[in-house]
Amino acid sequence: MTGSRSRTQAGHAPAPDRSLHWQPGFAVDARLTLESLRRGPDDPTHRVEADGTLWRTALTGSGPVTYRIRQRRLDDLHIDAWGAGAAELVDGIRTELGAGDRPDLFRPGHPVLRAACRHTPGLRVPCTGRLFEAIVPAIIEQRVIGLDAAASFTRLVRAHGEPAPGPAPLGMRVPPSPEVWRNLPSWEWRRAGVDLQRSRTVIQTARHAARLDRAAGDPARAYELMAKLPGIGTWTAAQVGHRALGDADALPLGDYHLGRMTGMALLGRPLADDEIEEFYEPFRPHRYRVVRLIELNTWTAPRRAPRAPLRGPLH
Repeated sequence: MTGSRSRTQAGHAPAPDRSLHWQPGFAVDARLTLESLRRGPDDPTHRVEADGTLWRTALTGSGPVTYRIRQRRLDDLHIDAWGAGAAELVDGIRTELGAGDRPDLFRPGHPVLRAACRHTPGLRVPCTGRLFEAIVPAIIEQRVIGLDAAASFTRLVRAHGEPAPGPAPLGMRVPPSPEVWRNLPSWEWRRAGVDLQRSRTVIQTARHAARLDRAAGDPARAYELMAKLPGIGTWTAAQVGHRALGDADALPLGDYHLGRMTGMALLGRPLADDEIEEFYEPFRPHRYRVVRLIELNTWTAPRRAPRAPLRGPLH
């Protein structure tokens, strides 16, 4: 949200607990890359100020953190962080901003995709490593339009998240901990517009939050764990994959608008549901990258997906 008055502007900013000046040997557009982490225009964990400064909050394994990213060029970034999680966040920020991503290996043949690549230099697939942070809003997005899901997530984080540490723009909050999500009473979910099935899925998933986050360094294991959780299907796992695991191939099968969005952009007609997977096969291992390029450069629509079938217990 632009125009927020921060404590920085008020002249009372504490020094960062950790800082980094990063000059990568490749283009990184921090705002564009991390925009996929934003859950709607009022997301209290994500703000962009009028001058382009990006502010985000997170709950790391070391504790809450507020971080600020400023850049004037695609190869020059200044990152500052405040809070108990500052060192952990800054140590991993290169990875979060897609340092391990390889957009240079993507060679699109379609002119729409070639133009999209030219128009979005510095776009990378993020890799936060925070699986539980990514999975909660993905569950809330199941089976509902995007704006409604974003409003529900915003209400819950505002009500139950911690105030952001450091000089964050006013109103920013840190996402609730797994313990908080697990213990939210039913009326809080209803008040936020989240039905019983989705709230139960979040609560059940919160019981495995630590195990999920420990699997971040092994995407195959992370997907295996998610597949065993009740209510987590292919679509939800893909939402986590391209945010927390840096998976440029995380195709969100089951997305309500994927066939129309893809088909109209690349074929001039909608794709039927049974055509989508085959159509995307030649784009491996960049299938999500194609989706993101289309979202950013052509036609977009809110997403929704059916809930996955129940799965067996974790072991």
